[in-house]
Amino acid sequence: MVSQGKVSPEDLERFYASTDQASLAPGWLRRGEERPKVIPFLWKWSEVEPLVMRSGEVLTPDRDVQRRVLRLANPALGHGTTHTISAALQLLLPGECAPAHRHTPTAIRWVLQGEGVYTTVEGDKCYMERGDLVLTPSWTWHDHNSEGDAPMIWLDGLDTPLVHNLHATFFENYPEDTHPVSGTGESVQKYASGALRPAWEDTKEPYSQLWHYKWDRTYDALYNLAQVDSSPFDDVAMEYSDPTTGGPVLATMACWIQLIRPGIHTRAHRHTTSAVYHVFEGEGYSIVDGKRFDWSQGDLFVVPSWAWHEFGNDTNQEAILFSIQDNPVIKSLALFREEAYEENAGHQPVTGKFTGLER
Repeated sequence: MVSQGKVSPEDLERFYASTDQASLAPGWLRRGEERPKVIPFLWKWSEVEPLVMRSGEVLTPDRDVQRRVLRLANPALGHGTTHTISAALQLLLPGECAPAHRHTPTAIRWVLQGEGVYTTVEGDKCYMERGDLVLTPSWTWHDHNSEGDAPMIWLDGLDTPLVHNLHATFFENYPEDTHPVSGTGESVQKYASGALRPAWEDTKEPYSQLWHYKWDRTYDALYNLAQVDSSPFDDVAMEYSDPTTGGPVLATMACWIQLIRPGIHTRAHRHTTSAVYHVFEGEGYSIVDGKRFDWSQGDLFVVPSWAWHEFGNDTNQEAILFSIQDNPVIKSLALFREEAYEENAGHQPVTGKFTGLER
């Protein structure tokens, strides 16, 4: 309750009217923490995949329509999948080119299905396969081209909501549809070993110089970790890292790959970072702020900042999750905070189940 002070109710009302007219807001009228207006949500692959494929009949990417994408629109937001991340599903058909451009928002590409497509990043031709992660860091030239005979779908993740709110969004088209290719897989050849790098380079870029993380190496690392260790909150989880620094791959977004083993039910925790998840393989469930989200291969879901969450797998098959998280920017600002759920052996009471009617 706000104390009235020494003025009459009528004078107080006139005072507040005067502050409104002067575009001033008395700070004592609003106190406490303000949570981001992001809700947990799940997109079923069975619903979105037909629409992604149908988008191929609706338009073709060109210099005017740069990319054929369907954004994962959080129902609580005007724009964005979370308050810092915008995720979208992009389709490229055989023979198509998504023209070269660059922008200040940083992007990642996580390949869901298809073959025969490559992304050129600053001249490095990266052939994309299912389970590959490709980075297009801020202000790097990039285009997407299909040499195959099958459609390809990938998940785009960009920090556009964050960059937009910082008023730092810039965009530029390349003069031609494609950026000149200077090599094929050069970043992989130079940096993919992880433990070794070119001795003559002193890289100080704010992002990873390895732009293409191949699935076979990723799964091998995940499988090897599962033999020796795991997290009580995320089971077997690994963060893609910048091989030159050991830090996150990008200044504003981190990427994780996560194995939820058969029979596992993790403990719940919450933290001041948000994440967008893709179910790469298998099926299971997440409990987010007391609501159960059942997911299977292809589904996508959001865990907002400071939301209790835990993972479970009741099947006899492993489940693999890929996620985009805003950890780097939150931690760089010293705003990271984490809390474990202590009651009921670390498990939340389930108060409901996601039905899809939450839109």
